[in-house]
Amino acid sequence: MSEISKFNHAKILSPKRNTTMATSVEELSNEQLQHFGIDPRSEYGQALGSLTQHLYHAQVDVQQLWKVTTDTLAGLSKQDKVAYFNAKKFLSFQIAKVLDTLQNPFRATYQSMTKQSGSQISKSHYPLFDNVTALFSATPVVVRTATYVYACTEWVDDAFQGKESTHQIYSRLLNPTNISLANAIVDLEAGPYSADYLAWNFNSGMAAIDALLSNVLGHGDVVIVSRNVYGGVYQLLHDFFARENRLDVKLEWFDGYSAEEFAEFLELTRHKYKQKLDQGKALHVYLESPCNPHGYVLDVAGICKLAHQHDHVVMLDATLATPILHQPLQRDDKAERPDYVVHSYTKDICGSGATTAGVVIAEAYRMFQGKGDSVNGYHWSKTMFWDVYYIKGAFLDSEKAFDVLNGMKTLEMRMMHKVINTTVFSHFLASHPDLNVNCHAIEGHANAELRKSQLRHGWPCALFTLDMQRAGVERETFVRFFDALEPAFSHQVSIGQNNTIILCPALTSHSELDKNAQEQGGIYLTTMRVAMGTDNVKELIAHFINSARLHIDPVYPGFSAKFMAADDIDALYMQTCRKVSEQHFASASSIKDMLA
Repeated sequence: MSEISKFNHAKILSPKRNTTMATSVEELSNEQLQHFGIDPRSEYGQALGSLTQHLYHAQVDVQQLWKVTTDTLAGLSKQDKVAYFNAKKFLSFQIAKVLDTLQNPFRATYQSMTKQSGSQISKSHYPLFDNVTALFSATPVVVRTATYVYACTEWVDDAFQGKESTHQIYSRLLNPTNISLANAIVDLEAGPYSADYLAWNFNSGMAAIDALLSNVLGHGDVVIVSRNVYGGVYQLLHDFFARENRLDVKLEWFDGYSAEEFAEFLELTRHKYKQKLDQGKALHVYLESPCNPHGYVLDVAGICKLAHQHDHVVMLDATLATPILHQPLQRDDKAERPDYVVHSYTKDICGSGATTAGVVIAEAYRMFQGKGDSVNGYHWSKTMFWDVYYIKGAFLDSEKAFDVLNGMKTLEMRMMHKVINTTVFSHFLASHPDLNVNCHAIEGHANAELRKSQLRHGWPCALFTLDMQRAGVERETFVRFFDALEPAFSHQVSIGQNNTIILCPALTSHSELDKNAQEQGGIYLTTMRVAMGTDNVKELIAHFINSARLHIDPVYPGFSAKFMAADDIDALYMQTCRKVSEQHFASASSIKDMLA
């Protein structure tokens, strides 16, 4: 590292980092003392001057350490990685210890300034150094503050310019707990490519989707939308963005699932809107996979590759897959990755059903740049942070971020349990000749092959539907049966919780769609959407059969007897548990690989 480069790294710590006249670390130190009115010849000034010089040199050494790490990490042995990690971990403790040591003299000085009497007998303490001990917390710290103390004028100026990313200004923009969650979801979703991606968290899944669409869509643009999207997304697109007095976007609904179907649809759409596209309007693609309410998957990689051949932006709502079932940002071929991935944390990732939250993930240059920058021809003003996040205020608060982080710890095991339950329950239902089960877990289903090719281990999505159209069950009988499914099945409108939830999408989640749009999406009055939980699936099956005996058999004799036999259900359960568990545990790295 050259001397100029070292000095440039050092001056980042200066309170006059942008206006300094210093040319050496010693001059930076003297300038700092002068900035705060400290006599460098005094005993205090000499001690402080020595310390500040050490800090400037430490900043240079940390930068050198980071460079060495990035240059060598890929070629390190496992033993060296262990050594590097623990050495840096201890270094963090040493730095924190220095800060903690400053706490008592800092507090004493502050107290000497703020002793009051009369009507103003007390004044709040200054918490800056009290917070240092939080560095040792074994879980992310819940930072409950609206605003932050800033260091000096030039540092906060840089923060407002987006050039001081570690300096929070206002919790509506950045919050340490929120950032912990953003880092965690990027690691989980992007894996080996996580350094290239960035996430912004929002107060709900719909807030995340609204921010994404607001950031990407321009007036008069064209959007290809997969047919079976969440009803709230349909309403947002159809009733807001497509309105002539709003963005007047043109919506084209894609009914297929394969890349071949998409290729044909894309060509037709590009031809239909050729004049618009020639005039500079953009065509975008919005997918939901697995989709709501049937849980079907699309060939995301194939669709992305086709769209990117024409530079169309692809947005993917992957909420129902979670990063456990599908990791589209980890495709080796970048053309096969969506440009944006959305999750509603509210569902499986958090899992408790107690928190609403959402996230958008994309390459870093699309999400944030410092003011005045332009990366990959993408201007800073177009990034999601400055274009939407900074001004809309749909941020995620620290308590919710902490809830989601806690939920993520058990996500993989919960999803494995749900895969078992989904497989068993859907096969049980499909054994009835008069039920139409829309679940790709069933072999021979039209979406089963895509499920095998797209999702990890070929595991099914934990959301599917069934309907009684073929059985001809009248509405009155159906309603009595459906209402009797409580308490084993929860009558709630969300998904992705530990309890199994069942609802009628025609009356709830997809009620925004007119009857024609509902039927195009395979939704009827007797359609039931099942969001599998981690409950005992055999208890669910028994309750389902008993509810049918109580309310359907008297009107349609023998209906419940058409399900598979009890012994066969037990055998199916054990067979599925063994298969899924073996797939999960066999996919772990071998000890030999871990020691290599």
